[in-house]
Amino acid sequence: MATEGCVSSRTILWWLVFTGTAMNYITRMSINIAIVSMVKSQGAKHDNVSLVSECFNASIAHPTLNNGDVTGNTTGPLDADDENRVSWDEYEQGLVLGSPYWLYWATQLPSSMVAHRYGSKIVFGLSNYIMCVLGMLIPFATFNNFYLLIAIRVLQGVVGGFVWPVLHAITAAWVPPNERSKFITAYTGSSLGSAITFPLCGQLIHWFGWQSVFYTTGVIGTVWFIAWWLLMFDSPEKHPRISTTERDYILAEIGKTKSNEKIPTPWIKMLTSVPVWLVIFTQWGNLWCLYTIFTEAPTYLYYIHGWDIQMTGILLGIPHIMRVVFAFVMSIVCDYLLRTNKMSRTSVRKLAIAVCCLGQCVFNMGMAFSGCNSIIAIICMILATAFTGVDTSGQLASMVDLSPNFASFIMGISNTISVMTGFLTPLVVGFLTFQNQTSSAWQMVFLVSALMVLVPDIFHLIFGTSEVQEWNYPVKSTTQLEEIAKEKEKLNPKFEENDKNNTRD
Repeated sequence: MATEGCVSSRTILWWLVFTGTAMNYITRMSINIAIVSMVKSQGAKHDNVSLVSECFNASIAHPTLNNGDVTGNTTGPLDADDENRVSWDEYEQGLVLGSPYWLYWATQLPSSMVAHRYGSKIVFGLSNYIMCVLGMLIPFATFNNFYLLIAIRVLQGVVGGFVWPVLHAITAAWVPPNERSKFITAYTGSSLGSAITFPLCGQLIHWFGWQSVFYTTGVIGTVWFIAWWLLMFDSPEKHPRISTTERDYILAEIGKTKSNEKIPTPWIKMLTSVPVWLVIFTQWGNLWCLYTIFTEAPTYLYYIHGWDIQMTGILLGIPHIMRVVFAFVMSIVCDYLLRTNKMSRTSVRKLAIAVCCLGQCVFNMGMAFSGCNSIIAIICMILATAFTGVDTSGQLASMVDLSPNFASFIMGISNTISVMTGFLTPLVVGFLTFQNQTSSAWQMVFLVSALMVLVPDIFHLIFGTSEVQEWNYPVKSTTQLEEIAKEKEKLNPKFEENDKNNTRD
């Protein structure tokens, strides 16, 4: 790691990406808690509903549902005057919360194309900033026009879809192969954003009202965007303040696989590449487990183990933090193995993906067979989520390894497909637990998750690779390689004859 001065440009870039992904998730998730105080109370429609979890034990002091209802909406401390609330029913609330995902998947691949043409700095920076600006318009739309609010939320989803694929283009342009595992941990800023959203927004709502959530995130996003615009550049060559030593080091390391010229996108070869699809499907399994826990954990803990929504909110912050920790630890291990040549790049990525997938498989099965043991269930849930963070050294790093020139395209394809798990997991869970909130039904939920993550990993272990693919290079470079290969074939007889002569001597 060659640098001059106190802080390298790559370190600054890591912090910009880390805080940017955190900001992205805070902006996306803040309305999930704010909506509780945005909507007028629906009355005591749940007051006469008696719900006792299957595993409830009267001899144990369970937290009561004093701050929430059976839908998981907090109604206690986060209060507001009715004049600052709106009358939305559950269906309308569902539209507000779900509308960003209607078109979120559709902009994943176009994001890669736009970044390839105009640069990652503009696409990542403006996408994050526009999301924040649109967020600041939410209070106005809430009080004036419901359909305007839905339009704003849909636009947030469209713009948000441009964010994540661009990160791989940044990594490919700035980070040497042996440092990618560590750098990609910056993506886990999203986990930190998720972990702090609930307490941050809760305090803002408590002291200043729900509108303050959107104004505060907008201001923070503006500050981040200014820092991003001043400090980030698309490549080391374009950075005016990078040290000569660091620039030369980066260019020497990544110049072997990354081209600065505009290369036609090899769509057919990319879409028919077995290594690409193997990595994508391991990421599918990874996100299936992640979304199952993130979206369904409150329901599971409430109906099966009797935990109230307040305690569940606290518990669900722990897996996010552990996810960051696991990502950092695995990145250190993988970069060490690559730097010291202890293992090949393919072996290191297979190791990381196996740890990621098998860890989730084991602890999802642990949840499946935990029965009424709340402690075991919660420990398994935390660890199953934590292992998803290892994807920064596995699946995500492998996408860059396979094709540094088209890493953002691979990420776009992967996200377009994998984000569908966000729609499918609730459907599967709803089907398996419909009018059947029992531990046996949830056992099937977690066994399905274990199977989803195990099968792709087995195929990747057998057939996967992380070596740079031939279609990563410009066509003319491939032609030159073919010509060199032909020349070698012509010279081979001479080499063999020389070897024989040397043997005789």
